[in-house]
Amino acid sequence: MDKDTFQRGEERLRYQWPIWFGEDVTQAGFFGLMVDLSSGGLAFTCTCDKQCFREGQQLTVRFEMPRFGRPYNPDDAVGVIRTGRVRYVTSSGTGTCRLGLQFDTPLSLKPAEEAKLTTACRNARR
Repeated sequence: MDKDTFQRGEERLRYQWPIWFGEDVTQAGFFGLMVDLSSGGLAFTCTCDKQCFREGQQLTVRFEMPRFGRPYNPDDAVGVIRTGRVRYVTSSGTGTCRLGLQFDTPLSLKPAEEAKLTTACRNARR
């Protein structure tokens, strides 16, 4: 499935942060960079020269996301571990690729909506 035809059910939180992944939680040792995040999945870039990723492949990801609803602190984050299936893989041709992963169990919040709400509340207090 091409990333441009993948139907997105909610707005994504554009968020560049490190991500670790692998085929299971004990082997989540590959490094990538998150591109965006929603309650149902995420997209990230990684090096593809040694790994061959495919649609439908099961992966476990470890990442951090902002801790919403608390006083602003850019270092305040919560760790998340999720399993999911690769929905698309696109190669840049330069040894990197972008993967879209759909979580088996969605997050309990919608990150983009939470970020907007937190920002609005913070601005209202000023």
